Amino acid sequence: MTKPVNPHLVLLLAIILPGAGHVAIGDQRRGLAFAFFVLLLGALTYATTTPDHSFIGRHAGGLFVWALSIPDAYRRARIRAAQANFIP
Repeated sequence: MTKPVNPHLVLLLAIILPGAGHVAIGDQRRGLAFAFFVLLLGALTYATTTPDHSFIGRHAGGLFVWALSIPDAYRRARIRAAQANFIP
């Protein structure tokens, strides 16, 4: 069994780039799904808002999914780290 990635490093990666934290812990499909939906919903909200809205307002859908992915990646990394330290 390989040593799990430090959960704080996973947290940092998840904050920097959507899906990167999931990819770092070996959950590539979940990471790519989060990245895809960040781009999709960011583009959708950008297309459906007017230029009067702020940057955050124009990309709210993508930013929302990104915000959901950060604690998810961290939680999964903490669970994997705890399981690796468990000796039956």
